[in-house]
Amino acid sequence: MRAGALHFTLVVAALALPAAAAAQQPGLPVVPVPGDPLARDVEEFTGHAATPRPVKAPRVPRHPFMAPNGRSNLHNDAYMTDVYRRLEGPLGRGTTTDSALFARECGSVTFDSRGRIETICVGLDRPVLALLDPASLEVLAARDLPPRQVGGGGIFTDFSGGGYFNLDDRDRAVVPTTTRHVLVIGQTAAPGFSVLRDHDLSGVVPAGDELISVLPDWDGRIWFASRQGRVGWISPDSGRIASRALGERIGNSFAVDDAGGVYIVTDAALYRFEARDGEVRAMWRRPYENIGRRKPGQTQPGSGTTPTLMGRRYVAITDNADPMNVLILRRGRHARGKRIVCREPVFETGAGATDQSLIGTGRSVVVENNYGYTGPASVMGDATTTPGLERVKLDRDGRGCRTVWHSDEIAPSVVPKLAAGSGLVFTYTKPPSANGAWYLTAIDYRSGETVYRRLAGVGLGFNNNFAPVTIGPDDTAYVGVLGGITRFAD
Repeated sequence: MRAGALHFTLVVAALALPAAAAAQQPGLPVVPVPGDPLARDVEEFTGHAATPRPVKAPRVPRHPFMAPNGRSNLHNDAYMTDVYRRLEGPLGRGTTTDSALFARECGSVTFDSRGRIETICVGLDRPVLALLDPASLEVLAARDLPPRQVGGGGIFTDFSGGGYFNLDDRDRAVVPTTTRHVLVIGQTAAPGFSVLRDHDLSGVVPAGDELISVLPDWDGRIWFASRQGRVGWISPDSGRIASRALGERIGNSFAVDDAGGVYIVTDAALYRFEARDGEVRAMWRRPYENIGRRKPGQTQPGSGTTPTLMGRRYVAITDNADPMNVLILRRGRHARGKRIVCREPVFETGAGATDQSLIGTGRSVVVENNYGYTGPASVMGDATTTPGLERVKLDRDGRGCRTVWHSDEIAPSVVPKLAAGSGLVFTYTKPPSANGAWYLTAIDYRSGETVYRRLAGVGLGFNNNFAPVTIGPDDTAYVGVLGGITRFAD
């Protein structure tokens, strides 16, 4: 067996250990994610420290039933903007990196009212809800969630069972489980966790299906979406459930606005739903172009994006054409003029795909290319994926758009974020011929130029595998990785 293949086998075995030293239990010492001991000549830092140059981003209304914006879910807020309006993120000023080995990927990172990390870490066996110290990454509390039951996706591409959870306004985790239940889990004083509500959806979501995401609307109903296309809501007070089957698969989360809109993209179309007359009503449905196959870099043959709401008027997704297009649509119940106001091709024909939400400001989106990422084995050693990232800007008259810049940075599968306080787009890259190294990478939002790269680590354990960059209240950045979680701080 070749040395590289042997190392891959050993690391996979280490990351799959169920309990032992890497167990996610309170009181155990923090152990860093192991790097590749064979790695040589890896650069720790390239580029230069950033000088903050804030950019404008519209204020997203604070959701009354969710934690504050930037702290509530994987995509930051109810609009799914992936934007931090005031935070700067690490500026590259002596930036240090730490990690914690949990043998699980702590992808969705939220912050409670005391600034502690509340996250769900997904392993090969089951997800675990965990409370972490944001500085030391020490486990303060942990609770096992139902075991994984991988269905329509593979072991590394199935996000059901907790990947898309949200933290509510009372520090309670609202979690879709693999058993077709939605749990509302509160914190206890110890600290610990306790199930406060258990909403059983097995009567409306059939066996073999899986809940992919849950999110409250502005009236407090808990909306849900399943992989096989069941959409509905739960009244948290009465427990009443309304649902409908779309007959179209869903692979990502969704967005909600303060006008009652719930925006869900399937493998066939983008919808605006509302709760009207006690039912789930589709206010409009807009099909998009789809070549009908899953490109390398996607988890399903469809858009690949969670809808992103831009300011008060628009919603953005990508289609599954070739070349792929960014689509910006009017999101109101009734469109004045064409529903689609922008269709802009991005990346090259035969080499463009994304499975990440768009960064959305008032008039611009940033889209990332994941073409070629088919799982951890596709980026082992020096192997990597197709570049890059592009910023698309809506024309001032709202009748078209154009590509502002292209970056050749290679981000195999991360959800990038914009820190508007510094004007930096943060992504997670794996340059070619970098000896298996992964980097937190800062890009200038205005120009698309790379400002710096800071080494996260080398090897399989530092592969983020679809997890986002998350920026904490103190400008520290976190990235969930197959080995656990990494932390970057100036």
